[in-house]
Amino acid sequence: MRKLIATVAGTALALSLAACGGGSDSAGGGDKGTIGVAMPTKSSERWIADGNNIKKQLEAAGYKVDLQYAEDDIPTQVNQVENMVTKGEKMLVIAAIDGTALGDVLSTAKDTNIPVISYDRLIRDTDAVDYYATFDNEKVGEIQAQSLVDGLKAGGAAPYNVELFAGSPDDNNATFFWNGAMKVLKPMIDSGDIKVVSGQTKFEQAAILRWDPATAQKRMEDILTKSYTQETVNGVLSPYDGLSLGIIAALKSNGYSGGGKKLPVVTGQDAEVQSVKSILAGEQYSTVFKDTRDLAKVTVAMVKAIGDDKKPEVNDTKTYDNGTKVVPSYLLDPLSVTKENVQTALVDTGYYTDAELK
Repeated sequence: MRKLIATVAGTALALSLAACGGGSDSAGGGDKGTIGVAMPTKSSERWIADGNNIKKQLEAAGYKVDLQYAEDDIPTQVNQVENMVTKGEKMLVIAAIDGTALGDVLSTAKDTNIPVISYDRLIRDTDAVDYYATFDNEKVGEIQAQSLVDGLKAGGAAPYNVELFAGSPDDNNATFFWNGAMKVLKPMIDSGDIKVVSGQTKFEQAAILRWDPATAQKRMEDILTKSYTQETVNGVLSPYDGLSLGIIAALKSNGYSGGGKKLPVVTGQDAEVQSVKSILAGEQYSTVFKDTRDLAKVTVAMVKAIGDDKKPEVNDTKTYDNGTKVVPSYLLDPLSVTKENVQTALVDTGYYTDAELK
């Protein structure tokens, strides 16, 4: 119903979301102008942290911030960005829900000289994106796959039965995660050290639209029912913590919770609280930590440089072709987190407190 309303009357929905506090978090600040910040959803704590970190740092730099969340509804985000352009906001920072859905509105932004920074997810098929701030997304996939292999080897010798999950097909990062993981896993699949019992080894088969945990849980349940009546799952490549929790729920409901069948090695990404607790409890094996505080710093530095008529610092000018142009990018390094380094990676750095993980 919400999506239907958004499609027919997206502007009204955006305003209603703002009224109830779910869509807008505009705030005061300095006199350097207003920066429009469009985030995908508040249903993931990762995006809440991103929005908060950017807002805090932009305000400290003297900007006002128009922070909007679209609750993973594409027409809502399009309308939010349209409103930002109409209001003449100084710059746009956008983490797109669908990387291909913003072309028209961003063309208007370009025509009115509003710079656009693509945040973590690459906006595709438009020349209106000026810069891209993200993590090394292929490396994220490599880290996930290597962590999976390390966990499998710690539990015994090959061959291993592994199932593969991928992110949302409309998120450009999902293919980078997948390609990075396949660099590590495909040679082992080809040699027979890893067996994908379901036979679902293509990105299109493994992809989970909108990164939805319930969809991942249902897919895992279907795989177990159809392919694992006689076999046991040893590992699951999961690209995101939310999916990991759904996958683990499916495994538990099918007897993988001690006794004869122990939980397989399950990876993740974003170091969300529930998954970190799961890691500490010996359920999820690992996650990939991407420090959103650092990504906010890079993004705010880009905003400040553009505001001062300078070129922002970038460290990659070749990798991120959005279909129209290669977008100058700044890539940050991700970090693998297992039970062994939760304390040093997440608590000692101040990302979480001990109390939050208990």
